[in-house]
Amino acid sequence: MITEIEDYFTKGCGRCNRFETADCSARRWEAGLNDLRHICLGAGLAEFVKWGHPCYMHAGRNIAIFGAFREDFRLTFFNPALMTDPEGVLERQGPNTQNADCIRFTRNEEVREKEAIIRAYLAEAMGYAAEGRVAPKVGQEIELPDELVEAMDSDPDLAEAFHLLTPGRQKSYVIALSSAKTSATRVARIEKFRGKIIAGKGANEY
Repeated sequence: MITEIEDYFTKGCGRCNRFETADCSARRWEAGLNDLRHICLGAGLAEFVKWGHPCYMHAGRNIAIFGAFREDFRLTFFNPALMTDPEGVLERQGPNTQNADCIRFTRNEEVREKEAIIRAYLAEAMGYAAEGRVAPKVGQEIELPDELVEAMDSDPDLAEAFHLLTPGRQKSYVIALSSAKTSATRVARIEKFRGKIIAGKGANEY
């Protein structure tokens, strides 16, 4: 998994065996992803690599993250419950996603076509971050670590698999992650646990 931002735009995310090949999804959508990058940087967002993807921050908060897939690429917003979505462009990434959180693109040219909308949505999200506003937690019996929430926001397959787990299996991951002393350790454990979650297993199952 990459740690340098430029690698994403030249090689891919490094999360699968298509990394640095012509078949990499990031390569297919290179033009559109670069246009998104230009818009995010132009909005004044700070650029980082998180979970192998470009992540954009403001006022110490994650604002949005890129994702490239075989059939589309996406700009996904953190804290989507706050977004008003006046243009109706936000989509849910899976049947278990609570809030519509991403703008999905199926053509590279769509980014420039929707540039004004993207800029407006980024400005809205940056405003919430500057104000320190967060969405209220609704109907969530298990308090999920922030790192897990952020990982699922950027990885729809992980999110869907986690929400399909039994409450007991979900809790096993929360316990395992909450015992970590640092955020970096929690992020590393999430990466390690991903295969088990996708397989429908609990943290202590083999």
